[in-house]
Amino acid sequence: MKLKNLVSKRYKETPADCVIASQALMMRGGYIKSVGNGIFTLFPVTKRITAKIENIIRQEMDRIGGQEVLFPVAMPASLWQESGRFDSIGSELLRFKDRSGQDMVLGMTHEEAAVHFARDVADSYTQYPFMIYQIQTKFRDEPRCRGGLIRVREFTMKDAYSFHTSQKDLEDYYQVVYEAYNRIYRRCGVKEVVAVASDSGMMGGKVSHEYMLLTPVGEDTIVLCPECGYRANMEAAPCLLPVPEDRPAAAPLEKVDTPDVKTIEDLCALLKISPTLTCKAVVYQENLTDRYVIAFLRGDLDVNETKLRNAIKAEIHPAEITEESGLNAGFIGPKGLPANVRVVYDLSLKGGEWFATGANEKDKHYTGFNIARDVGEVGYIDIAKAMEGGVCPQCGKKSITLSRGIEVGNIFQLGTKYTQSMNMTFVDADGSLKNPIMGCYGIGVGRLAASVCEAHRDEYGPIWPMSIAPWQVHICSLRAEDPQVAEVSQKLYDDLTAAGIEVLWDDRSVSAGVMFSDADLFGIPLRVVISPKGLKNGTVEIASRDKTMQEKKAPEEACAFVVSAVHEELDRIEREAR
Repeated sequence: MKLKNLVSKRYKETPADCVIASQALMMRGGYIKSVGNGIFTLFPVTKRITAKIENIIRQEMDRIGGQEVLFPVAMPASLWQESGRFDSIGSELLRFKDRSGQDMVLGMTHEEAAVHFARDVADSYTQYPFMIYQIQTKFRDEPRCRGGLIRVREFTMKDAYSFHTSQKDLEDYYQVVYEAYNRIYRRCGVKEVVAVASDSGMMGGKVSHEYMLLTPVGEDTIVLCPECGYRANMEAAPCLLPVPEDRPAAAPLEKVDTPDVKTIEDLCALLKISPTLTCKAVVYQENLTDRYVIAFLRGDLDVNETKLRNAIKAEIHPAEITEESGLNAGFIGPKGLPANVRVVYDLSLKGGEWFATGANEKDKHYTGFNIARDVGEVGYIDIAKAMEGGVCPQCGKKSITLSRGIEVGNIFQLGTKYTQSMNMTFVDADGSLKNPIMGCYGIGVGRLAASVCEAHRDEYGPIWPMSIAPWQVHICSLRAEDPQVAEVSQKLYDDLTAAGIEVLWDDRSVSAGVMFSDADLFGIPLRVVISPKGLKNGTVEIASRDKTMQEKKAPEEACAFVVSAVHEELDRIEREAR
Protein backbone atom coordinates (compact mmCIF):
# COMPACT_ATOMS: atom_id res chain seq x y z
CA MET A 1 0.00 0.00 0.00
CA LYS A 2 1.29 3.45 -0.94
CA LEU A 3 0.56 5.98 1.76
CA LYS A 4 -0.55 8.62 -0.72
CA ASN A 5 -3.39 6.28 -1.74
CA LEU A 6 -4.46 5.38 1.83
CA VAL A 7 -7.80 6.80 2.94
CA SER A 8 -6.62 8.34 6.18
CA LYS A 9 -5.60 11.58 7.84
CA ARG A 10 -3.36 12.38 10.76
CA TYR A 11 -3.49 15.39 13.06
CA LYS A 12 -0.96 17.36 15.10
CA GLU A 13 -3.40 18.37 17.83
CA THR A 14 -5.16 16.06 20.27
CA PRO A 15 -8.96 16.43 20.42
CA ALA A 16 -10.10 18.06 23.66
CA ASP A 17 -12.37 15.20 24.76
CA CYS A 18 -9.66 12.50 24.80
CA VAL A 19 -9.23 11.13 28.33
CA ILE A 20 -6.58 8.41 27.86
CA ALA A 21 -3.46 8.10 25.72
CA SER A 22 -4.70 5.36 23.39
CA GLN A 23 -7.80 7.38 22.53
CA ALA A 24 -5.68 10.45 21.77
CA LEU A 25 -3.25 8.51 19.59
CA MET A 26 -6.00 6.69 17.68
CA MET A 27 -7.86 9.95 17.03
CA ARG A 28 -4.69 11.78 15.98
CA GLY A 29 -3.42 8.86 13.93
CA GLY A 30 -6.52 8.49 11.77
CA TYR A 31 -7.64 5.17 13.26
CA ILE A 32 -11.19 6.05 14.32
CA LYS A 33 -13.76 8.78 13.69
CA SER A 34 -16.59 9.53 16.08
CA VAL A 35 -20.06 9.29 14.53
CA GLY A 36 -22.01 9.74 17.76
CA ASN A 37 -21.68 9.09 21.47
CA GLY A 38 -19.85 5.77 21.76
CA ILE A 39 -20.19 5.03 18.02
CA PHE A 40 -17.15 5.06 15.73
CA THR A 41 -16.15 4.50 12.13
CA LEU A 42 -12.97 2.44 11.79
CA PHE A 43 -10.48 3.62 9.17
CA PRO A 44 -8.71 1.07 6.91
CA VAL A 45 -5.64 0.99 9.17
CA THR A 46 -7.79 -0.02 12.17
CA LYS A 47 -9.76 -2.53 10.16
CA ARG A 48 -6.50 -4.25 9.25
CA ILE A 49 -5.60 -4.49 12.95
CA THR A 50 -8.99 -5.82 14.05
CA ALA A 51 -9.06 -8.30 11.15
CA LYS A 52 -5.79 -9.78 12.42
CA ILE A 53 -7.13 -9.97 15.96
CA GLU A 54 -10.24 -11.71 14.65
CA ASN A 55 -8.08 -14.16 12.70
CA ILE A 56 -6.11 -15.06 15.84
CA ILE A 57 -9.36 -15.52 17.76
CA ARG A 58 -10.82 -17.75 15.03
CA GLN A 59 -7.72 -19.91 14.95
CA GLU A 60 -7.80 -20.43 18.72
CA MET A 61 -11.56 -21.06 18.84
CA ASP A 62 -11.32 -23.56 15.97
CA ARG A 63 -8.37 -25.20 17.70
CA ILE A 64 -10.54 -26.06 20.74
CA GLY A 65 -13.42 -27.37 18.66
CA GLY A 66 -15.45 -24.21 18.15
CA GLN A 67 -17.81 -23.92 15.19
CA GLU A 68 -18.46 -20.45 13.80
CA VAL A 69 -22.05 -19.25 13.37
CA LEU A 70 -23.66 -15.85 12.95
CA PHE A 71 -26.61 -14.68 15.00
CA PRO A 72 -28.75 -11.67 14.10
CA VAL A 73 -28.18 -8.28 15.69
CA ALA A 74 -31.91 -7.46 15.78
CA MET A 75 -34.02 -10.06 17.58
CA PRO A 76 -37.67 -10.37 18.59
CA ALA A 77 -38.20 -9.46 22.23
CA SER A 78 -39.92 -12.82 22.74
CA LEU A 79 -36.51 -14.54 23.00
CA TRP A 80 -35.48 -12.24 25.84
CA GLN A 81 -38.89 -12.60 27.46
CA GLU A 82 -38.36 -16.37 27.51
CA SER A 83 -35.13 -15.98 29.46
CA GLY A 84 -36.60 -13.28 31.71
CA ARG A 85 -33.97 -10.71 30.81
CA PHE A 86 -36.25 -8.46 28.77
CA ASP A 87 -37.62 -7.07 32.03
CA SER A 88 -34.65 -7.61 34.35
CA ILE A 89 -32.08 -5.70 32.27
CA GLY A 90 -32.27 -1.93 32.40
CA SER A 91 -31.91 0.70 29.70
CA GLU A 92 -28.61 -0.77 28.44
CA LEU A 93 -30.77 -3.10 26.31
CA LEU A 94 -32.04 -1.12 23.33
CA ARG A 95 -35.71 -1.92 22.79
CA PHE A 96 -37.79 -0.83 19.81
CA LYS A 97 -40.82 -1.82 17.74
CA ASP A 98 -40.71 -2.86 14.11
CA ARG A 99 -43.19 -1.59 11.51
CA SER A 100 -45.76 -4.22 12.53
CA GLY A 101 -45.61 -3.18 16.17
CA GLN A 102 -43.65 -6.22 17.34
CA ASP A 103 -41.25 -5.63 20.27
CA MET A 104 -37.62 -6.00 19.19
CA VAL A 105 -34.18 -5.66 20.76
CA LEU A 106 -30.65 -5.04 19.55
CA GLY A 107 -28.38 -7.78 20.84
CA MET A 108 -25.94 -6.67 23.54
CA THR A 109 -25.13 -10.35 24.12
CA HIS A 110 -26.46 -13.52 22.50
CA GLU A 111 -27.19 -16.23 25.07
CA GLU A 112 -30.85 -16.27 24.04
CA ALA A 113 -29.98 -16.55 20.35
CA ALA A 114 -27.52 -19.37 21.07
CA VAL A 115 -30.13 -21.39 22.99
CA HIS A 116 -32.75 -20.69 20.33
CA PHE A 117 -30.33 -22.02 17.70
CA ALA A 118 -29.14 -25.08 19.61
CA ARG A 119 -32.35 -26.35 21.18
CA ASP A 120 -33.70 -27.63 17.85
CA VAL A 121 -30.49 -29.32 16.70
CA ALA A 122 -29.05 -30.93 19.87
CA ASP A 123 -31.72 -33.16 21.38
CA SER A 124 -29.60 -36.21 22.28
CA TYR A 125 -26.68 -36.68 24.66
CA THR A 126 -24.73 -38.16 21.74
CA GLN A 127 -24.48 -34.68 20.21
CA TYR A 128 -22.75 -33.18 23.25
CA PRO A 129 -20.50 -31.41 24.09
CA PHE A 130 -20.15 -28.68 21.47
CA MET A 131 -19.19 -25.02 21.25
CA ILE A 132 -20.45 -22.40 18.82
CA TYR A 133 -19.04 -18.90 18.41
CA GLN A 134 -19.52 -15.78 16.36
CA ILE A 135 -17.78 -12.47 15.68
CA GLN A 136 -20.61 -9.99 15.42
CA THR A 137 -21.75 -6.42 15.97
CA LYS A 138 -23.46 -5.73 19.28
CA PHE A 139 -25.14 -2.69 20.76
CA ARG A 140 -25.21 -1.76 24.43
CA ASP A 141 -26.78 1.59 25.29
CA GLU A 142 -23.88 2.40 27.57
CA PRO A 143 -24.43 5.50 29.72
CA ARG A 144 -20.72 6.19 30.32
CA CYS A 145 -18.85 5.99 27.03
CA ARG A 146 -15.17 6.86 27.38
CA GLY A 147 -11.70 6.24 26.05
CA GLY A 148 -12.46 5.87 22.34
CA LEU A 149 -12.93 2.15 21.66
CA ILE A 150 -12.47 1.22 25.33
CA ARG A 151 -16.12 1.81 26.31
CA VAL A 152 -18.58 2.21 23.44
CA ARG A 153 -22.20 1.55 22.55
CA GLU A 154 -21.71 -0.27 19.23
CA PHE A 155 -18.89 -2.79 19.12
CA THR A 156 -17.63 -6.00 17.55
CA MET A 157 -17.34 -8.97 19.85
CA LYS A 158 -16.43 -12.61 19.73
CA ASP A 159 -18.88 -14.50 21.88
CA ALA A 160 -18.85 -18.26 22.26
CA TYR A 161 -21.31 -20.65 23.92
CA SER A 162 -20.58 -24.21 24.99
CA PHE A 163 -23.18 -26.86 25.86
CA HIS A 164 -22.54 -29.84 28.15
CA THR A 165 -24.31 -32.81 29.73
CA SER A 166 -22.53 -32.53 33.10
CA GLN A 167 -20.98 -29.93 35.35
CA LYS A 168 -17.65 -31.75 35.25
CA ASP A 169 -17.62 -31.63 31.46
CA LEU A 170 -18.25 -27.86 31.60
CA GLU A 171 -15.50 -27.39 34.17
CA ASP A 172 -13.02 -29.36 32.06
CA TYR A 173 -13.88 -27.34 28.95
CA TYR A 174 -13.84 -24.09 30.89
CA GLN A 175 -10.18 -24.73 31.65
CA VAL A 176 -9.52 -25.39 27.96
CA VAL A 177 -11.05 -22.02 27.05
CA TYR A 178 -9.15 -20.37 29.90
CA GLU A 179 -5.87 -21.47 28.35
CA ALA A 180 -7.02 -20.57 24.83
CA TYR A 181 -7.71 -17.03 26.00
CA ASN A 182 -4.22 -16.81 27.48
CA ARG A 183 -2.83 -17.80 24.08
CA ILE A 184 -4.98 -15.23 22.28
CA TYR A 185 -3.66 -12.35 24.35
CA ARG A 186 -0.07 -13.49 24.09
CA ARG A 187 -0.41 -13.90 20.32
CA CYS A 188 -1.83 -10.37 20.16
CA GLY A 189 1.31 -9.18 21.93
CA VAL A 190 -0.14 -8.22 25.32
CA LYS A 191 1.48 -10.34 27.98
CA GLU A 192 0.25 -7.75 30.49
CA VAL A 193 -3.24 -9.32 30.43
CA VAL A 194 -4.08 -11.41 33.51
CA ALA A 195 -7.13 -13.48 34.44
CA VAL A 196 -8.97 -12.47 37.61
CA ALA A 197 -11.94 -13.98 39.42
CA SER A 198 -15.04 -11.87 38.78
CA ASP A 199 -18.71 -11.39 39.54
CA SER A 200 -21.08 -12.94 37.00
CA GLY A 201 -23.49 -10.00 37.06
CA MET A 202 -26.43 -10.12 34.66
CA MET A 203 -24.89 -13.13 32.87
CA GLY A 204 -25.68 -15.44 35.76
CA GLY A 205 -23.69 -18.46 36.84
CA LYS A 206 -21.41 -19.04 39.80
CA VAL A 207 -17.90 -19.16 38.31
CA SER A 208 -16.47 -16.45 36.08
CA HIS A 209 -13.19 -14.81 35.18
CA GLU A 210 -12.29 -11.53 33.55
CA TYR A 211 -9.14 -10.93 31.54
CA MET A 212 -7.64 -7.62 32.57
CA LEU A 213 -4.99 -5.47 31.00
CA LEU A 214 -3.22 -3.94 33.98
CA THR A 215 -2.92 -0.21 33.37
CA PRO A 216 -3.31 2.90 35.56
CA VAL A 217 -6.06 4.25 33.28
CA GLY A 218 -8.30 1.20 33.65
CA GLU A 219 -11.84 1.62 34.94
CA ASP A 220 -11.84 -1.58 36.99
CA THR A 221 -10.06 -2.08 40.30
CA ILE A 222 -8.13 -5.33 40.60
CA VAL A 223 -7.35 -6.94 43.95
CA LEU A 224 -3.93 -8.60 43.93
CA CYS A 225 -1.77 -10.56 46.33
CA PRO A 226 1.93 -10.44 45.41
CA GLU A 227 2.65 -13.20 47.93
CA CYS A 228 0.58 -16.00 46.37
CA GLY A 229 -0.68 -14.62 43.03
CA TYR A 230 -4.33 -14.25 44.04
CA ARG A 231 -6.22 -11.99 41.60
CA ALA A 232 -9.84 -10.87 41.58
CA ASN A 233 -11.98 -8.03 40.37
CA MET A 234 -13.02 -5.67 43.17
CA GLU A 235 -16.64 -6.73 42.62
CA ALA A 236 -15.82 -10.35 43.48
CA ALA A 237 -12.99 -10.03 46.01
CA PRO A 238 -13.87 -10.65 49.67
CA CYS A 239 -12.98 -7.90 52.12
CA LEU A 240 -10.99 -9.59 54.89
CA LEU A 241 -9.45 -7.29 57.46
CA PRO A 242 -7.06 -7.69 60.37
CA VAL A 243 -8.61 -6.98 63.77
CA PRO A 244 -7.81 -3.36 64.73
CA GLU A 245 -5.19 -3.22 67.47
CA ASP A 246 -6.95 -0.29 69.17
CA ARG A 247 -10.36 -1.99 69.45
CA PRO A 248 -11.77 -0.96 72.88
CA ALA A 249 -13.75 -3.07 75.30
CA ALA A 250 -17.49 -2.69 75.82
CA ALA A 251 -18.72 0.47 77.55
CA PRO A 252 -22.13 1.95 78.42
CA LEU A 253 -24.15 3.36 75.55
CA GLU A 254 -24.07 7.14 75.62
CA LYS A 255 -25.89 9.67 73.45
CA VAL A 256 -23.71 12.70 72.69
CA ASP A 257 -24.34 16.07 71.06
CA THR A 258 -22.79 16.32 67.59
CA PRO A 259 -24.15 19.51 66.03
CA ASP A 260 -23.72 19.57 62.23
CA VAL A 261 -21.44 16.51 62.37
CA LYS A 262 -22.68 14.56 59.36
CA THR A 263 -19.55 12.84 58.05
CA ILE A 264 -17.26 10.17 59.40
CA GLU A 265 -14.34 12.57 59.14
CA ASP A 266 -16.07 15.21 61.26
CA LEU A 267 -17.23 12.63 63.82
CA CYS A 268 -13.70 11.23 64.19
CA ALA A 269 -12.28 14.73 64.60
CA LEU A 270 -14.84 15.60 67.28
CA LEU A 271 -14.45 12.38 69.27
CA LYS A 272 -10.73 11.97 68.53
CA ILE A 273 -11.13 8.38 67.38
CA SER A 274 -10.12 6.29 64.36
CA PRO A 275 -12.63 5.64 61.54
CA THR A 276 -12.24 1.94 62.37
CA LEU A 277 -14.27 2.63 65.53
CA THR A 278 -17.24 4.09 63.68
CA CYS A 279 -20.29 2.36 62.24
CA LYS A 280 -21.21 4.10 58.98
CA ALA A 281 -24.61 4.04 57.28
CA VAL A 282 -24.93 4.07 53.48
CA VAL A 283 -28.52 4.31 52.24
CA TYR A 284 -30.00 2.90 49.02
CA GLN A 285 -33.44 2.19 47.65
CA GLU A 286 -34.63 -0.88 45.79
CA ASN A 287 -35.38 -0.04 42.16
CA LEU A 288 -38.73 -1.83 41.99
CA THR A 289 -40.23 -0.85 45.34
CA ASP A 290 -38.25 2.22 46.51
CA ARG A 291 -37.90 0.47 49.86
CA TYR A 292 -34.94 1.85 51.83
CA VAL A 293 -31.90 -0.39 52.25
CA ILE A 294 -29.33 0.68 54.84
CA ALA A 295 -25.87 -0.86 54.71
CA PHE A 296 -23.87 -0.53 57.92
CA LEU A 297 -20.11 -1.02 57.78
CA ARG A 298 -16.93 0.20 59.38
CA GLY A 299 -16.33 3.86 58.76
CA ASP A 300 -13.05 3.43 56.87
CA LEU A 301 -14.66 1.13 54.27
CA ASP A 302 -16.82 1.63 51.18
CA VAL A 303 -19.85 -0.38 50.10
CA ASN A 304 -19.31 -2.80 47.22
CA GLU A 305 -22.65 -2.29 45.47
CA THR A 306 -22.32 -5.49 43.45
CA LYS A 307 -21.96 -7.54 46.63
CA LEU A 308 -24.92 -5.71 48.17
CA ARG A 309 -27.13 -6.35 45.12
CA ASN A 310 -26.21 -10.01 45.17
CA ALA A 311 -26.87 -10.26 48.91
CA ILE A 312 -30.35 -8.73 48.85
CA LYS A 313 -31.16 -10.06 45.35
CA ALA A 314 -32.46 -6.68 44.17
CA GLU A 315 -31.29 -3.82 41.99
CA ILE A 316 -30.60 -0.66 43.98
CA HIS A 317 -29.86 3.03 43.55
CA PRO A 318 -28.57 5.74 45.91
CA ALA A 319 -31.41 6.82 48.16
CA GLU A 320 -33.29 10.07 48.13
CA ILE A 321 -33.97 10.65 51.83
CA THR A 322 -37.25 12.50 52.35
CA GLU A 323 -38.92 13.88 55.49
CA GLU A 324 -41.48 11.07 55.29
CA SER A 325 -38.78 8.39 55.39
CA GLY A 326 -38.18 8.72 59.12
CA LEU A 327 -34.42 8.87 58.47
CA ASN A 328 -32.13 11.67 59.64
CA ALA A 329 -29.47 12.10 56.97
CA GLY A 330 -26.01 12.27 58.53
CA PHE A 331 -27.19 10.82 61.84
CA ILE A 332 -28.39 7.33 60.85
CA GLY A 333 -27.52 4.39 63.09
CA PRO A 334 -28.79 0.86 63.74
CA LYS A 335 -30.73 1.69 66.94
CA GLY A 336 -34.19 3.23 66.55
CA LEU A 337 -34.68 2.79 62.79
CA PRO A 338 -38.15 2.83 61.17
CA ALA A 339 -39.63 -0.65 60.94
CA ASN A 340 -40.00 -0.71 57.16
CA VAL A 341 -36.33 -0.32 56.23
CA ARG A 342 -34.11 -3.19 55.17
CA VAL A 343 -30.84 -3.41 57.12
CA VAL A 344 -27.60 -5.18 56.15
CA TYR A 345 -24.55 -5.46 58.42
CA ASP A 346 -21.06 -5.88 57.00
CA LEU A 347 -18.59 -8.43 58.36
CA SER A 348 -16.26 -5.60 59.42
CA LEU A 349 -18.60 -4.88 62.35
CA LYS A 350 -18.61 -8.44 63.67
CA GLY A 351 -16.94 -8.82 67.05
CA GLY A 352 -16.70 -5.08 67.72
CA GLU A 353 -17.95 -4.07 71.17
CA TRP A 354 -17.56 -0.28 70.91
CA PHE A 355 -18.58 1.94 67.99
CA ALA A 356 -19.61 5.52 67.43
CA THR A 357 -22.67 5.69 65.21
CA GLY A 358 -25.73 7.78 64.43
CA ALA A 359 -28.53 8.03 67.00
CA ASN A 360 -31.28 8.59 64.42
CA GLU A 361 -31.81 12.06 65.85
CA LYS A 362 -30.65 15.34 64.40
CA ASP A 363 -27.27 16.40 65.82
CA LYS A 364 -26.98 13.23 67.95
CA HIS A 365 -24.63 10.23 67.86
CA TYR A 366 -24.08 7.24 70.12
CA THR A 367 -20.76 6.23 71.60
CA GLY A 368 -20.13 2.82 73.13
CA PHE A 369 -22.56 1.27 70.66
CA ASN A 370 -22.56 -2.53 70.84
CA ILE A 371 -24.56 -4.30 68.14
CA ALA A 372 -25.17 -7.54 70.06
CA ARG A 373 -26.27 -5.68 73.19
CA ASP A 374 -28.10 -2.70 71.69
CA VAL A 375 -29.74 -4.31 68.65
CA GLY A 376 -29.59 -8.05 69.27
CA GLU A 377 -28.33 -10.94 67.20
CA VAL A 378 -27.87 -9.99 63.53
CA GLY A 379 -26.42 -11.69 60.49
CA TYR A 380 -23.19 -10.34 59.03
CA ILE A 381 -22.31 -10.54 55.34
CA ASP A 382 -19.44 -9.25 53.24
CA ILE A 383 -20.62 -6.09 51.43
CA ALA A 384 -17.43 -3.97 51.59
CA LYS A 385 -14.80 -3.23 49.01
CA ALA A 386 -11.44 -4.88 49.57
CA MET A 387 -8.75 -2.45 50.68
CA GLU A 388 -4.97 -2.06 50.60
CA GLY A 389 -3.34 -4.09 53.36
CA GLY A 390 -6.29 -6.43 53.69
CA VAL A 391 -5.98 -10.15 54.33
CA CYS A 392 -5.58 -12.34 51.25
CA PRO A 393 -8.38 -14.95 51.09
CA GLN A 394 -5.96 -17.44 49.51
CA CYS A 395 -2.79 -17.28 51.60
CA GLY A 396 -4.04 -15.43 54.69
CA LYS A 397 -1.33 -12.77 54.67
CA LYS A 398 -1.97 -9.05 55.11
CA SER A 399 -0.67 -8.40 51.62
CA ILE A 400 -3.59 -7.22 49.45
CA THR A 401 -2.77 -4.47 46.96
CA LEU A 402 -5.03 -2.68 44.48
CA SER A 403 -4.34 -2.01 40.83
CA ARG A 404 -6.32 -0.72 37.85
CA GLY A 405 -7.24 -2.62 34.71
CA ILE A 406 -9.21 -2.65 31.46
CA GLU A 407 -11.42 -5.69 30.91
CA VAL A 408 -10.56 -7.24 27.54
CA GLY A 409 -12.42 -10.54 27.86
CA ASN A 410 -14.56 -12.68 30.14
CA ILE A 411 -15.61 -16.29 30.60
CA PHE A 412 -18.58 -17.62 32.60
CA GLN A 413 -19.91 -20.96 33.80
CA LEU A 414 -23.60 -20.24 33.21
CA GLY A 415 -25.10 -23.53 34.34
CA THR A 416 -28.72 -24.04 33.27
CA LYS A 417 -29.88 -20.43 33.71
CA TYR A 418 -30.82 -20.06 30.03
CA THR A 419 -31.50 -23.62 28.94
CA GLN A 420 -33.97 -24.09 31.78
CA SER A 421 -35.83 -20.80 31.32
CA MET A 422 -35.98 -21.34 27.54
CA ASN A 423 -36.91 -25.03 27.80
CA MET A 424 -33.90 -26.49 26.00
CA THR A 425 -33.63 -30.21 26.75
CA PHE A 426 -31.84 -33.33 25.58
CA VAL A 427 -32.45 -37.02 26.09
CA ASP A 428 -29.73 -38.41 28.35
CA ALA A 429 -28.32 -41.95 28.20
CA ASP A 430 -30.87 -43.15 30.76
CA GLY A 431 -33.76 -41.78 28.70
CA SER A 432 -34.49 -38.82 30.97
CA LEU A 433 -34.89 -35.25 29.78
CA LYS A 434 -32.29 -32.82 31.08
CA ASN A 435 -31.31 -29.20 30.53
CA PRO A 436 -27.84 -28.71 29.01
CA ILE A 437 -25.25 -26.89 31.09
CA MET A 438 -23.75 -23.82 29.42
CA GLY A 439 -20.59 -21.77 29.41
CA CYS A 440 -20.06 -18.48 27.59
CA TYR A 441 -16.88 -16.69 26.58
CA GLY A 442 -16.46 -13.15 25.20
CA ILE A 443 -13.75 -10.88 23.77
CA GLY A 444 -14.32 -7.31 22.59
CA VAL A 445 -12.29 -6.93 19.38
CA GLY A 446 -12.14 -3.14 19.18
CA ARG A 447 -11.49 -2.78 22.89
CA LEU A 448 -8.62 -5.26 22.62
CA ALA A 449 -7.08 -3.23 19.79
CA ALA A 450 -7.33 -0.03 21.83
CA SER A 451 -5.95 -1.81 24.90
CA VAL A 452 -2.91 -3.00 22.95
CA CYS A 453 -2.36 0.62 21.94
CA GLU A 454 -2.65 1.67 25.58
CA ALA A 455 -0.11 -0.94 26.68
CA HIS A 456 2.37 -0.51 23.82
CA ARG A 457 3.05 3.11 22.94
CA ASP A 458 5.32 6.06 23.54
CA GLU A 459 4.54 9.76 23.49
CA TYR A 460 4.68 9.78 19.69
CA GLY A 461 2.35 6.93 18.80
CA PRO A 462 1.46 3.24 19.13
CA ILE A 463 4.03 0.45 18.96
CA TRP A 464 2.01 -2.35 17.39
CA PRO A 465 3.12 -5.96 17.94
CA MET A 466 4.16 -7.65 14.70
CA SER A 467 1.27 -10.12 14.92
CA ILE A 468 -1.48 -7.50 14.68
CA ALA A 469 0.27 -4.46 13.17
CA PRO A 470 -1.58 -2.92 10.23
CA TRP A 471 1.54 -3.49 8.14
CA GLN A 472 4.79 -5.19 9.08
CA VAL A 473 7.21 -2.81 7.37
CA HIS A 474 7.08 0.92 6.71
CA ILE A 475 9.28 2.27 3.90
CA CYS A 476 10.05 5.98 4.27
CA SER A 477 11.44 7.46 1.04
CA LEU A 478 13.07 10.78 1.89
CA ARG A 479 13.21 12.97 -1.22
CA ALA A 480 11.03 10.49 -3.09
CA GLU A 481 11.45 12.50 -6.28
CA ASP A 482 15.14 11.62 -6.36
CA PRO A 483 15.56 9.00 -9.15
CA GLN A 484 17.88 6.74 -7.15
CA VAL A 485 15.65 6.90 -4.03
CA ALA A 486 12.61 6.12 -6.16
CA GLU A 487 14.34 3.19 -7.90
CA VAL A 488 15.68 1.57 -4.69
CA SER A 489 12.37 2.12 -2.89
CA GLN A 490 10.33 0.59 -5.71
CA LYS A 491 12.56 -2.48 -5.89
CA LEU A 492 12.50 -3.04 -2.11
CA TYR A 493 8.71 -2.58 -2.05
CA ASP A 494 8.26 -5.09 -4.88
CA ASP A 495 10.69 -7.63 -3.39
CA LEU A 496 9.16 -7.47 0.10
CA THR A 497 5.64 -7.75 -1.28
CA ALA A 498 6.65 -10.74 -3.39
CA ALA A 499 8.10 -12.34 -0.24
CA GLY A 500 4.70 -12.03 1.47
CA ILE A 501 5.62 -9.09 3.68
CA GLU A 502 2.96 -6.44 4.32
CA VAL A 503 4.41 -3.04 3.39
CA LEU A 504 3.26 0.55 3.71
CA TRP A 505 5.33 2.79 1.42
CA ASP A 506 5.47 6.51 2.08
CA ASP A 507 6.52 7.98 -1.26
CA ARG A 508 5.03 11.43 -0.66
CA SER A 509 6.98 14.60 -1.29
CA VAL A 510 6.86 15.83 2.31
CA SER A 511 9.48 16.88 4.82
CA ALA A 512 11.36 14.32 6.89
CA GLY A 513 9.67 15.70 10.04
CA VAL A 514 6.17 15.11 8.67
CA MET A 515 7.10 11.68 7.33
CA PHE A 516 8.62 10.46 10.60
CA SER A 517 5.82 11.95 12.69
CA ASP A 518 3.27 10.06 10.60
CA ALA A 519 5.39 6.91 10.79
CA ASP A 520 5.33 7.11 14.60
CA LEU A 521 1.53 7.40 14.56
CA PHE A 522 1.25 4.33 12.32
CA GLY A 523 3.39 2.41 14.83
CA ILE A 524 4.54 -0.21 12.29
CA PRO A 525 7.16 -2.55 13.84
CA LEU A 526 9.93 -2.13 11.24
CA ARG A 527 10.91 1.06 9.43
CA VAL A 528 13.21 1.32 6.41
CA VAL A 529 14.51 4.80 5.62
CA ILE A 530 15.84 5.35 2.10
CA SER A 531 17.47 8.73 1.50
CA PRO A 532 19.95 10.35 -0.93
CA LYS A 533 22.47 10.70 1.89
CA GLY A 534 22.22 7.06 2.87
CA LEU A 535 22.42 5.79 -0.70
CA LYS A 536 25.48 7.97 -1.27
CA ASN A 537 27.10 5.95 1.52
CA GLY A 538 25.75 2.72 0.04
CA THR A 539 23.21 1.98 2.77
CA VAL A 540 19.58 2.11 3.83
CA GLU A 541 18.60 2.43 7.48
CA ILE A 542 16.46 -0.25 9.15
CA ALA A 543 15.07 0.34 12.63
CA SER A 544 12.41 -1.10 14.91
CA ARG A 545 9.58 1.12 16.14
CA ASP A 546 10.41 0.26 19.75
CA LYS A 547 13.99 1.48 19.20
CA THR A 548 15.58 -1.82 20.23
CA MET A 549 17.23 -2.32 16.82
CA GLN A 550 18.88 -0.02 14.29
CA GLU A 551 20.97 -1.31 11.39
CA LYS A 552 22.44 -0.01 8.17
CA LYS A 553 22.44 -2.41 5.24
CA ALA A 554 23.36 -2.28 1.59
CA PRO A 555 20.22 -1.90 -0.55
CA GLU A 556 20.71 -5.36 -2.05
CA GLU A 557 20.83 -6.89 1.47
CA ALA A 558 17.85 -5.03 2.89
CA CYS A 559 15.09 -7.34 1.65
CA ALA A 560 16.58 -10.53 3.11
CA PHE A 561 17.36 -8.80 6.40
CA VAL A 562 13.84 -7.40 6.77
CA VAL A 563 12.13 -10.66 5.81
CA SER A 564 14.23 -12.50 8.38
CA ALA A 565 13.48 -9.90 11.07
CA VAL A 566 9.72 -10.10 10.43
CA HIS A 567 9.64 -13.89 10.62
CA GLU A 568 11.87 -14.02 13.68
CA GLU A 569 9.55 -11.67 15.55
CA LEU A 570 6.42 -13.56 14.50
CA ASP A 571 8.06 -16.83 15.55
CA ARG A 572 9.02 -15.36 18.92
CA ILE A 573 5.44 -14.26 19.62
CA GLU A 574 4.10 -17.69 18.64
CA ARG A 575 6.67 -19.49 20.83
CA GLU A 576 5.81 -17.38 23.86
CA ALA A 577 2.10 -17.98 23.31
CA ARG A 578 2.38 -21.78 23.52
